[in-house]
Amino acid sequence: MQMRRSGDEPVHARSALRLRLWLSLWGVAASVFGIAVFAFTGHPGWALVCGAALLVVLFDLAVVVRHIRQGPHYQPGPDIPPYHHPE
Repeated sequence: MQMRRSGDEPVHARSALRLRLWLSLWGVAASVFGIAVFAFTGHPGWALVCGAALLVVLFDLAVVVRHIRQGPHYQPGPDIPPYHHPE
C-alpha cells in the first residue's frame, strides 16, 4: 500500500499541541487530587499509582511545552510539488 501526498499538507496541517497542553494540565490536577485523596483516606498504593501517573503527565507536559516553544518548523510551501515515491 502506497501513501501519496496530496501536496497541500503544510497548508492544512494542524497541530494538537495545545490540546495536549490542556489535557496534561488536567492530568496534573487530577493526579495531585488523587494523591491527596488517597493519602488522606489511607490508601497508599493508590496514592503511589497517582504519583506515577503524575510523573508521566509532567514528562509529557515538558515535551509539549518544549515543542510549543520551538515554534513552527520549516514546511514546504504550496509551490513545492509533492514527492512521489519511486515505483
